Amino acid sequence: MDHKKMGEDIVRLVGGEENINGLVHCATRLRFDLKDSRKAEREALEKHEGIITVVESGGQFQVVIGSHVAYVYAEIMKNRDFGSNSPASESSGKKTSVISTIFEVISGSFSPLIPAMAGSGMIKALLTVLTLLGWMSATSDTYLILSAAGNAVFYFLPILLGITLGIKLKANPYVAGVIGAALMEPNFTGLMDKGADVSFLGIPVVMMNYSASVFPIFISISIYALVDKFLKKIILKDLQLFLVPMLALMIMVPLSAMAFGPFGTGVGDWISSGVTWLIGVSGILSGIVLGGFMTFMVVFGLHWGFTPITIQNIGVGGDPIEAMAAAAVFAQIGVAFGIFLKARKDKTLRTLAGSTSITGLLAGVTEPIVYGLVLRYKRVIPIVIIAGALGGAINGHFGVKMTAYVFHNIFAIPVYTPTLVYVIAIACSFAAATALTLIFGYESKVKGEAPETVESVKTAEPEPVATATKAVDIKKETIYSPITGRIIPLSQVNDSAFSTGAMGKGLAIEPSVGEVVAPIDGVVTSLFPTGHAIGLTSNAGTEILIHIGINTVALKGKHFNPVVKEGDSVKQGDLLIQFDREQIIEAGYEIVTPVIVTLTKHKVDVFETNQEQIQKNEVLLTLVV
Repeated sequence: MDHKKMGEDIVRLVGGEENINGLVHCATRLRFDLKDSRKAEREALEKHEGIITVVESGGQFQVVIGSHVAYVYAEIMKNRDFGSNSPASESSGKKTSVISTIFEVISGSFSPLIPAMAGSGMIKALLTVLTLLGWMSATSDTYLILSAAGNAVFYFLPILLGITLGIKLKANPYVAGVIGAALMEPNFTGLMDKGADVSFLGIPVVMMNYSASVFPIFISISIYALVDKFLKKIILKDLQLFLVPMLALMIMVPLSAMAFGPFGTGVGDWISSGVTWLIGVSGILSGIVLGGFMTFMVVFGLHWGFTPITIQNIGVGGDPIEAMAAAAVFAQIGVAFGIFLKARKDKTLRTLAGSTSITGLLAGVTEPIVYGLVLRYKRVIPIVIIAGALGGAINGHFGVKMTAYVFHNIFAIPVYTPTLVYVIAIACSFAAATALTLIFGYESKVKGEAPETVESVKTAEPEPVATATKAVDIKKETIYSPITGRIIPLSQVNDSAFSTGAMGKGLAIEPSVGEVVAPIDGVVTSLFPTGHAIGLTSNAGTEILIHIGINTVALKGKHFNPVVKEGDSVKQGDLLIQFDREQIIEAGYEIVTPVIVTLTKHKVDVFETNQEQIQKNEVLLTLVV
């Protein structure tokens, strides 16, 4: 994969550099803060090879790529400096809810730190294994040095979060980091030995340990961002270089120690206690909810709301939330493995399911499973919920906790306690998801007899030994032309999503008549609101896309008149869409119309007509299993 070209394509399709306020990435997504998300060509992005899907959540325009996202991000950021995302409501004038803004700030602050936290967590898991096996002593110098590597990111989290929050909130990130560092500086921490006798200008200060804390620094830096803006307004520019950070530190460090720190700690403790209470009331019910529905919380970005609570809980002994949510990850992997076992005739799908299963087990990265399989094959959604709920309920009932921040994979097992219960829970989720997928399948079966467009031809094939012959079924399906016009190879279409074959095989037609008819007997499965494209599924299970013109989505429905709706059953030759070809050309758009076979129930060979001109209802494509 050419990461450089992919990065350039993505920048272009999100509206160009001038439309980008900020960009960060997490484990699988590029997270853009766009000035105007309407300028992004979402349809073209989703069709682009290598892009799993596009999600808009929490004010961010997220392009889901997969585990190689860091390489694409690095190529995009070469010779560019978008910085990190700032809240959309401020940077682009978009109105977002308070909740969305909070989630965006949380995600934008933690996203850059996730690799460091996950890597450190895995070091802690490795040390746990080495000490359990007796291969390393917990008092050895080697252990202590590696332990420092595993603990540092969490111990100094207020400093690191101060920096990422400063970037996110458009304040000086290094001054923000210093505010966090001041709460951990030896002179400050040494005051804890004085107990209740600490004061600042006669005002009592409640001393506490801020290492690995989250909420205090969130509150302090949020206030600091406002103070920073205010000071820049009232101080001469020539003096701002030293006077703004000096006054900000003199204001914020004492206020953090006296008010924001203790208040933030109290808020974190209150939330953690509330979660613990809910789990104590019914660990099984909590596990069912978190294990069953965490998959979809991730899709909508709601999982970020748990991150500060998780970090807070880990700092005081362990987090039950992520332990229960881990069951959802292994349910997803189980579904992928089930599809891998069942899709024996579809090599492309089998490859996707197999590779994503391995990535999930070894790395804990499952977004390619969620977007590439779960949301594609709706039948497995209840399977993910049931299997995730099963493992989540077990972990919730027995009080399993995650003791270090890690991605949920097989190598991270030692950081969960009690470990045996956790292994049983995730094994149950994985096994249940795999078994249910094998039993119920991953896509709806076609009801009824095969359509007339599917023919069975008997051929004789000699047996290796006997002189008798054996009948072999060769099934083929005919796709008739939906349009009258001139045939054009897909490779000549002025849109890489079609010309590269990324969308599927087929042909394009330059229409001479402004109407589209059904190329098969089947059902209208998708009809774009703009009327420029329609998707159909034949009675044999073949999915076909007809896309009228290139970039005609920009016409917003003008000059298109669909005469069917989603869910309608159609017969081959039925009128689907009328369009004004002259007006579309006059508006400056190409009317070349790709007719694509996007998905088949089995691996097929696609044979194209050799005609240069074609009438509607003439044979366009022949699919042979």
